[in-house]
Amino acid sequence: MSSFVTEVLASSGKLEKEDLVSKISKMSRKVEDTKEEVCDMINKRYNEFLPSLQASEDLMLQVDEVSKEMDALKACIETEVWENIHVAVTEFAKLKEQLERNTVIIKMLEHLKEFHSAMEKFNKALVEKKYVDAANNLEKARSSMDSLKSWKTSELPLLTVLGSELTVQRENLIYHLGDEWKRLVIWKLPPMKGKTKSFVFLFSKVELTLTDVGSKDGEPKPPVLLRCILQALAIQGELQHKVKLFSQVLLKYMLKPLVKHASLSVRVSEQQGEGTTLALQCLEASHKEKSAPSQVFSKLHLVLKTLHTHLLDVSIGSKKLSAILGELIWEEMSQCIIHECLVNSIPTDSSELKNYSAVIKETEEFEKALKEMDFLQGDSTDLLKYARNVNCHFASKKCKDVIVAARKLMTSKMHNTVKITPDSKLHLPKLPAPSSGVKLKQAASKEDAVMENSKQLSAWSLHLPACRISESVQQLMELAVSTLCEAVGSSSQSALQLFFTVRNIFQLFYDVVPTYHKENLLKFPHLAAIQHNNCMYLAHHLLTLGHYFRAHLPQPLNEGVATFVDMVPGFRKLGAQCFLTQLNVQKAELLERLSTAHNFCNLDDEDNYIAASKAVRQVIHQLKQLATVWQDVLPVTIYCKAMGNLLNTAITEIISKIMMLEDISSEDGEHLHTLCQTITEEGPLVFIPVVEESKNRKYQEEVPLYVKKWSTFKELVIVLRANLQEIVDRWADAKGPLAVEFSSSEVKSLIRALFQNTERRAAALSKIK
Repeated sequence: MSSFVTEVLASSGKLEKEDLVSKISKMSRKVEDTKEEVCDMINKRYNEFLPSLQASEDLMLQVDEVSKEMDALKACIETEVWENIHVAVTEFAKLKEQLERNTVIIKMLEHLKEFHSAMEKFNKALVEKKYVDAANNLEKARSSMDSLKSWKTSELPLLTVLGSELTVQRENLIYHLGDEWKRLVIWKLPPMKGKTKSFVFLFSKVELTLTDVGSKDGEPKPPVLLRCILQALAIQGELQHKVKLFSQVLLKYMLKPLVKHASLSVRVSEQQGEGTTLALQCLEASHKEKSAPSQVFSKLHLVLKTLHTHLLDVSIGSKKLSAILGELIWEEMSQCIIHECLVNSIPTDSSELKNYSAVIKETEEFEKALKEMDFLQGDSTDLLKYARNVNCHFASKKCKDVIVAARKLMTSKMHNTVKITPDSKLHLPKLPAPSSGVKLKQAASKEDAVMENSKQLSAWSLHLPACRISESVQQLMELAVSTLCEAVGSSSQSALQLFFTVRNIFQLFYDVVPTYHKENLLKFPHLAAIQHNNCMYLAHHLLTLGHYFRAHLPQPLNEGVATFVDMVPGFRKLGAQCFLTQLNVQKAELLERLSTAHNFCNLDDEDNYIAASKAVRQVIHQLKQLATVWQDVLPVTIYCKAMGNLLNTAITEIISKIMMLEDISSEDGEHLHTLCQTITEEGPLVFIPVVEESKNRKYQEEVPLYVKKWSTFKELVIVLRANLQEIVDRWADAKGPLAVEFSSSEVKSLIRALFQNTERRAAALSKIK
């Protein structure tokens, strides 16, 4: 078959007489021999590490020659043999398959050659510190390695050896680059573990030196060596990691401390041959807790500008190194500036807001400078947005400060009081004239006023009675007024925030004070009375507070939203409940004391009389103590009602105990009269609502107005010492004073208990109808 193909091809005149099959066979043997020699050389070079420079060069030449012969033979076959392919399809298919296999082997050999050549160039460039060339050659070797791995016929043991060599040399390059980086960028950091000194002192030891080793005089910054190192790191994909580590140290030890500590400043020094040093230093003269924004921006700009000039002004692909660093540090640095600097620069008074435009301008200039150095991309950032939104932040900060101040007042001691009189007025500021729309409404209301009733209220209407309130509550009300003044003239959003903060103050008082002071309000009657007054004082001013400010507030507050009237019933109820709870406690104590009197029976027994007398004295003592505690604290009317209620509780209990007695001897009656007489004499003396003694006499004479059972008790005292005729006379056919206070059955019961069963008693009983 082969001879036939030869004859056909030979007769065509397009091939030489030499047999094509023998040519390809010889070529295959030559390819196999070359393959074995190359693989043996590569194995000795990278696995057994045997020196064979000359042999390897000869082999490379041999590979080139074989490759050229293969190319010529392939071209010959494809140009001349393919014309007669229909004659010898089967023969040439086998030949083509063998040729393709040889082609694959030749390509593998070429990749091995490229790998070896790239590694040789890499080693040479690394020794000469041409790091960019070294990194590029290492990438070429990696590319050749990847191509070898893509062929299924590749010899795995050889590839493993080459892969290990590639990994080792890459780590070697990265180590050299890291070592060069450490020589060019030198950090001097303080020991943070086991610190005994202040953070400011420790940070004052931080230094960053950017050396210019190997740079020539007049060479532009950054030096060429540094540029090569950075570009080589970028080629190897390690630049991002290296810059990230640098950014973390820069933030922690230099940028953030400069923002947080006003006493830290930055010093830049340059020395020929040594480089540029950035050092933090502590200013002893500065005692400010926080830096002004202008100072912070100035310090940060100096640091970043120095870094840009001596380190970061290097293009890596399409980006500057400063842009890469900016992406890593900007978010964290801007948040630090906001929370540690700008937050503290927000004014606490609305009159200072107009001066804040300087801070906004400084922030804009700072960001503009960073954009010029490529640290920042885009237009507006969170930092500038925060500075521009000063009105909102002012309102939020003001609201927070107000709530904190209010809570502090609410949890302060209540017993520090101030005197409130009907003439006392809340200090309200003079507000500007309301807007025209509000004026029209006021004019309309004046026209309606013509139809009002001609009778006017008293001048004392809506005046608080004289009493004492906590000093902290007065300050709380002043705080609310000053906050509402801030709302006047503010934007709608700020005014709404401030107004509802004032409402939250009063709601906080409603919720916090009764809980925080709960134990003391039950234990001390004085504090319960003060809390009652506090609530009534707040309720009184809440009636008109919203009305006073409404016309001067922006929409929608000036349309009726600004009111506190809905909170008035709650405060009145809170104060009343607090004082009523204390009254119930005092009533329980009075009844407990009277329970030790043995129901006032058998007082002819000395022990029983002593017990009853002690109980009465304790009741009088308790009432006098309360009278002193509440004197000049409660309003006069509330004071008299409270003392009257307590005294009424005591005498009602005494009356009920005496009325229950079935037998009262003359001696018992005398003792009961003595005890009751003590109460009638001492009882009025507990009505001392004011400090001036002369003014108290009026209230002591009005005891029957405040003590419901006082007249009943006085009639009982008279009956205890009266004879039958006197009792009948005071009854006066159910028309006398005794009949007003007691029923007929009660009077009869008393007569039966006081007098023996005689005809005179029977006659008297018959007259009680």
